[in-house]
Amino acid sequence: MTNPDNLIPLLQELISARGPSGQEDEVRAICIRELETLCDKTWTDASGNVIGFLRGVSNEGPAIRVMAHMDELAMIVKRINEDGTLRVNPLGGIYPANYGQGPVEIMADQGILPGVLSIGPQHTTADSARIWEVKAKGGNKAMDWSHPYIFTRKTLAQLKEAGVHAGTRVVIARSRRTLFDIDDCIGSYFMDNRAAIVTLLGAAARMKAEDKQPAGDTYLVMTTTEEIGAHGATYASRTLPGDITLAVDSGPAVEEYGVALTAEPIVVYGDAAGLYDKTISDHLLACGRLLGMDPQCAYWQSYGSDASLSKAIGQTARAALLCIATENTHGYEIIPRDGIGQCVALLAAYLEHPV
Repeated sequence: MTNPDNLIPLLQELISARGPSGQEDEVRAICIRELETLCDKTWTDASGNVIGFLRGVSNEGPAIRVMAHMDELAMIVKRINEDGTLRVNPLGGIYPANYGQGPVEIMADQGILPGVLSIGPQHTTADSARIWEVKAKGGNKAMDWSHPYIFTRKTLAQLKEAGVHAGTRVVIARSRRTLFDIDDCIGSYFMDNRAAIVTLLGAAARMKAEDKQPAGDTYLVMTTTEEIGAHGATYASRTLPGDITLAVDSGPAVEEYGVALTAEPIVVYGDAAGLYDKTISDHLLACGRLLGMDPQCAYWQSYGSDASLSKAIGQTARAALLCIATENTHGYEIIPRDGIGQCVALLAAYLEHPV
């Protein structure tokens, strides 16, 4: 059961779970297990979202959908080359440099196969055009997904027998999914959005431990496919009760937006998909200040969330976004160790006193 006073072990378990877009099964299983101990009812909808229902104090409070996505940035097989290497495309907004060369796992139909995200030997000349053009002393071209490949050491026949084909997902290997301490911060791939899942579970666990309920019926929604279009969130926003979709996610800590890498939660007022509800955003800010926090405010330009994308296509009337400050978003992500706890406290306070 989720321990609101020690959420790091749960974060590690979630990060270790594989969850590429459209194949979030391992993450989903953990979410179901935890939500069943915290919620009045738990189920999985037709889009693969996991939903935990918290009954509100009364029917007077607004019904709220709180979302955190289960999927992670990954790769998908485009084709299998004659030499048994795999040509892959990204699943989500990621560049090869964000992962670097290293171990990956191929989620074949018959089980997990090891592989390596590779670019090829660097001791090459212009005769090796694909490698040469991205070398600093060669073509000096920016690397894109036409350059790397997945090394498998398998034949075409072996890959076919294992069930590797176009559409097979490829993910960062579990050997690269261990939390790393950096002073008052922790780092790993896939803080986006496992840290937010932990935040939702932590808020529910906190309210249960304190024998509290949200003001209105609340739906904790662990969504699918956010990284490739928020399909799960838009479906849930359309099919679940209420007019409010509040997303919790990772937020870029960067000078451009005036956001620092601190434990203070980030209240977001808009992003590339549109504006968030100002009344809710202002209230989140006020709730944080009442708790003795100093929440950061942000307006993202290169960003979209489950909430803003749902609102952009008319599936929710009101949208809001609460973020954990994150370094290296969509890469090896770093968050302040206390960032999750601060967001847990703010989310719980909002659900008890929403607008």
